[in-house]
Amino acid sequence: MTLHKKEEIIKKEFQVLKNWEEKYEYLINLGKKLSKKSSIFRSEDKLIHGCQSKVWLKAKLNGSRIFFEGDSDALLPRGMAALMIRVYSGLFPFEIISSNANFIYEIGFQTFLSPIRANGMFLFLKKIKFYAIAFNTKISVSLNSQT
Repeated sequence: MTLHKKEEIIKKEFQVLKNWEEKYEYLINLGKKLSKKSSIFRSEDKLIHGCQSKVWLKAKLNGSRIFFEGDSDALLPRGMAALMIRVYSGLFPFEIISSNANFIYEIGFQTFLSPIRANGMFLFLKKIKFYAIAFNTKISVSLNSQT
C-alpha cells in the first residue's frame, strides 16, 4: 500500500473521533495492540532521545523496503509509535524521505497532544527518516557497486 493511501486511511479514522478524549483512547488502544518487546529490544541504540517517555525504534531492510518495530514504557507514546509504524513500515526509503508528514497536522496532533508529546511524535518521525536515508544510501551504494 502506498504512503498516500495509508495516510488517507489514518485521517479518515481520526475524522470519526469527536474529541481529544476519543483520540487519546484510540491511540492507547493502538498501543495495547503493539507487541511488547523484550528487555533485549529495549537497548540504548534503539532509544529515541528527547521523548518524555522511553520509546524504542528498530528498522530493518527487507529487499528494498523498510520495516519498523517499536515499543514504549508508556501507553500513549506506545500508541503514537504504533500509528507511525503502521504508516511508514513496508515503504521504500525514498517514499519516507520525500514524505512531508502533513497527515500529522491534518489529524490535529498539535492541538490535542501536549507540546512535549507532539515533540516526541516528531522525534519519532525524525528517527524513521534517519533510517530511510541510511537504507537509501545503502541501496544506492549496492546498486553502484554492481555496475
